[in-house]
Amino acid sequence: MDSITQAVLGASIQGTLLGRWQGRKALLYGAMLGTLPDMDVVIDYGDAVADMTYHRGFSHSLIVLTAAALVLTWLTRRVRHNPGYSAQRLFFTLWLVLLTHPLLDAFTSYGTQLFWPLMPTPSAWSSIFIIDPAFTLPLGIAVTLGLFYGLRDKTAKAPAIALLLSTLYLASTLGGKYMAEQRVEAELARQDIQADVLFSTPTPLNSLLWRVVVLEGEDYHESLVGWFDREPPQLQRLPRGTRLAAALADSAAHTRLAWFTDGVLRYDQIGEHLVVTDIRLGMTGVHPFRFNFATLRDGKWQVHEQIDRWPAPMVDFYHLQVLWQRIWQPELDVPLVAWASELEKPRPGATRQTCLKGRDDC
Repeated sequence: MDSITQAVLGASIQGTLLGRWQGRKALLYGAMLGTLPDMDVVIDYGDAVADMTYHRGFSHSLIVLTAAALVLTWLTRRVRHNPGYSAQRLFFTLWLVLLTHPLLDAFTSYGTQLFWPLMPTPSAWSSIFIIDPAFTLPLGIAVTLGLFYGLRDKTAKAPAIALLLSTLYLASTLGGKYMAEQRVEAELARQDIQADVLFSTPTPLNSLLWRVVVLEGEDYHESLVGWFDREPPQLQRLPRGTRLAAALADSAAHTRLAWFTDGVLRYDQIGEHLVVTDIRLGMTGVHPFRFNFATLRDGKWQVHEQIDRWPAPMVDFYHLQVLWQRIWQPELDVPLVAWASELEKPRPGATRQTCLKGRDDC
């Protein structure tokens, strides 16, 4: 999740458990501690694929963070002993603030290595978008009230109430994910499509409309499924370009990327470049993690030793507007195939042309 969400989550937990004794400082300490695991972003791991796949690694490990909570508890009791609460309460608070960071991250699509240094496929439960105001807002309000009025009287319970509301909302996103996957699986059965992998994730900034990706051999299907849909989901087929993956058979970076994403990748030949896209993240046509893996020379792919990011557009207002309308108007035809093809046009340094005139022009 974004840093603001992690900060207000940590502040709410520490405010709930230690606010009686620490007052406003509990919110500040919790906010700082809640964002600590993301400090690994300052580490340069060597190239773009390494930076992506080593992020949310050791600093998000439940094993490492449990040890860190023990050390911080010991240091705090030695330096700033407070007789008002026990070492057990302090440890439990610090442990919760630290561990809820990677656990919340695991509910997004990115991939979090909860059990580092063990190497299972990173956890990506993908039931909440990386920025979701419905989750963050209650926590933000509670922390703001606590900072202004302190954690006493009527505002003392605000962080706990906010945690309850946000937790209930997070649980509801699992229901949305189940709904979307069940509807798509029913349509796959009706069309006799054998899915290799089915991946679902909410569209940006909400949990009412879901994007479902179905891998099927050399192709993949995209579908949008909303809570208010009355008709079966439409599956839009796109080429996945898996034949190009053979050129990367000896690439350690590609092997790691395939492990990190559980193979939910697309391969494009763009001019003389072999570009690999993580199609789990972002949205159709606006995938932020694309990598320039190889260059075509004399008819053969030359795999790069260091992998660079390929230019990718940001989600723009037009796409968000169409998706927002699609939530309430299930009959709206969203041109996912056209949106996906937009990413095949740019070259490094080029800008993307965005359709702004309506669906028929996309």
